[in-house]
Amino acid sequence: MSEPKPPTPTPGDNYKGWLFKWTNYIKGYQRRWFVLSNGLLSYYRTQAEMGHTCRGTINLATANIAVEDSCNFVISNGGAQTYHLKANSEVERQRWITALELAKAKAVRMQAESDDSGDDCPAVPPTSGQGGGCRNSEVQSTLRTLNSKVEDLTTCNDLIVKHGSALQRSLSELEGIRVGGDMGEKIRQVTERATLFRITSNAMINACRDFLSLAQSHSKRWQKALHGERDQRIRLEETLEQLAKQHNHLERAFRGATVLPSSFSNPALGNKGGVSGKGDASDEDDDNEFFDAMEDPAEFITVPADPKYHRRSGSNVSGFSSETGMDDQSVNFDELSLASNPESPQPLELEPVRQRRTRIPDKPNYYLNLWSIMKNCIGKELSKIPMPVNFNEPLSMLQRLSEDLEYYELLDKAAKCQSSLEQMCYVAAFTVSSYSTTVHRTGKPFNPLLGETFELDRLSECGYRSLCEQVSHHPPAAAHHAISEKGWTLRQEITLASKFRGKYLSIMPLGSIQCLFDKSDNHYSWKKVTTTVHNIIVGKLWIDQSGEIDVVNHKTGDRCHLKFAPYSYFSRDVPRKVTGVVTDKDGKAHYVLSGTWDEKMEFSRIMQSSKGENGTEGKQRTVYQTLKAKEIWTKNPLPEGAENMYFFSSLALTLNEPEEGVAPTDSRRRPDQRLMEDGRWDEANAEKQRLEEKQRITRREREREAVKAASSPEEGAHQDNYQAMWFEKLDDPVSGETLHVYKGGYWEAKEQGSWDTCPDIF
Repeated sequence: MSEPKPPTPTPGDNYKGWLFKWTNYIKGYQRRWFVLSNGLLSYYRTQAEMGHTCRGTINLATANIAVEDSCNFVISNGGAQTYHLKANSEVERQRWITALELAKAKAVRMQAESDDSGDDCPAVPPTSGQGGGCRNSEVQSTLRTLNSKVEDLTTCNDLIVKHGSALQRSLSELEGIRVGGDMGEKIRQVTERATLFRITSNAMINACRDFLSLAQSHSKRWQKALHGERDQRIRLEETLEQLAKQHNHLERAFRGATVLPSSFSNPALGNKGGVSGKGDASDEDDDNEFFDAMEDPAEFITVPADPKYHRRSGSNVSGFSSETGMDDQSVNFDELSLASNPESPQPLELEPVRQRRTRIPDKPNYYLNLWSIMKNCIGKELSKIPMPVNFNEPLSMLQRLSEDLEYYELLDKAAKCQSSLEQMCYVAAFTVSSYSTTVHRTGKPFNPLLGETFELDRLSECGYRSLCEQVSHHPPAAAHHAISEKGWTLRQEITLASKFRGKYLSIMPLGSIQCLFDKSDNHYSWKKVTTTVHNIIVGKLWIDQSGEIDVVNHKTGDRCHLKFAPYSYFSRDVPRKVTGVVTDKDGKAHYVLSGTWDEKMEFSRIMQSSKGENGTEGKQRTVYQTLKAKEIWTKNPLPEGAENMYFFSSLALTLNEPEEGVAPTDSRRRPDQRLMEDGRWDEANAEKQRLEEKQRITRREREREAVKAASSPEEGAHQDNYQAMWFEKLDDPVSGETLHVYKGGYWEAKEQGSWDTCPDIF
């Protein structure tokens, strides 16, 4: 259907319509929706985009408008913005040219009258969160414009009074003079004053016309806005009335539910239909008890399970009860048994726990021209580019890797699970929890030097201890080994690949993470997702995690497929959403996980599954009937003042705390990192350059030794022959992967204080 032609523009009106804009030599001219308002020409792909996405804007006050032929014209601001436009006809082109010229003249005049023009808020509908500020700015701009017009009227009035009085005097003198030689001079004076009076009167008339036109247009807009506010107030009153009725209904339902017999008060058994005194209250409680609040993901949807699954007790179907109801409460029973275990050490017998620090020096406010450094990094591997500490946080990559143990309790609970499928839920939640510390952490960790280590000994406090070592420099790779008294071992080898794409930075972790449980011999493995840092050049930095993770139990064949949904402005889902399904070796789904990687995760047991409706892409989605969701993990709150301490968590604040007895290669002993933490960034930059140059010299020496040891120069020319101190490269027979595995000896060397074999890297 053809679009209706817009009316011929008049001074002060907005103007909008379809034009063809030149894009490139491949696509040529593309149809775009243009809007002229308040001296700004903006364009959108469609009219629907006006509410959220503007594709480009030119300020007409500084723009040049040129006509090429009967339908084409060009608008340019003299810089990088140039729009080659084409109208459907010569008449339509002339309408646009007229509207643009009028808008340009008005914009130039308003800019000359005041530095604060009326362009504070474009005519684009405001998005949520900034509509109030935009509307207030528009009102203030309009008031300033009206005030300037009133001042013009006052000035013109004074001039009219002045020139009118002078003209009256001249006319009086003209009447009293005699016909003589001065007649011509008097007539000339009268003519000049009459001309000045006419010019001033015309200016007065024009100013009055502009004022009235502006006042009428804004009066209509304000009247429309007033009607909108009144309608919104009426809708809010109706909504409040409905909420009040629902609240009253819920109160009655609650009072009806409290008179149930005590045998029905156990939430594990659920509410049984037909017992309550009011049928509608019982139905409502049933919905609240078993409704799964997770939003529909792309692959599947969840619905509350049939109430028959909840009404079965252990005495009726013992086997089924042990697999469902008892499974859901296994965590509570474990915690209860742990608290009542007589073999558990009593609090009085525990050794005093070391008091860890809770603060570090506040981050200095250093100015840095980000673009001057990053413009030379586009498309390059950032690990090979020397960067100042202004981009960093005072932690190394080894310490950031150790932060994966922030929620080690999930692995402790997983070690006590009897069911491998339930254990998989805890392992999957642990994989998600490792990203919660990154949501505000826009600083880059220090690249570890080759041979650098970091130990995290929390054996007396938390029952685990871990060791990290930088085992390769190009590509940079770190190996991590953690072991717990609760019966689990975590090991991982991570190699980071990063690319700067101009607007964002992508960090792709390569390598595998493995978790082993002593009691069940279950062996899990998974990989990390991609981390993206947005708004590198303009705007506030923010981080997103996106991709998919498959957590695999190599012993049983169980699998959990996790999906990290990338952030989208147009998505109705909650930001940072994560969904997952736990399946057995036969592909049967048993649990659904849902939540966000920065807040919490929940899991629900699946009672029944079936093929449901088609999704957005035409694929048939699976419908899972689930029990009520239970929280499996929630994020710990950040310490007070974290925004001034690089948004470190309570664990991260303690990682760089000086400790006695650690290896000479430990990250805590790194001087540039310590100087940065203390706020001495200039000294830290100089020290960082010294350490990097020392590492390059050491690498060249190893290469020369490798050449001498090789049978021919060609064979050893590019060999490094570096051997890690505490890790060795092995093939894992279970997962089939090759990774660096801890070979032992570190903690024994620490007890003996013998660090003679450690390299001098600092």
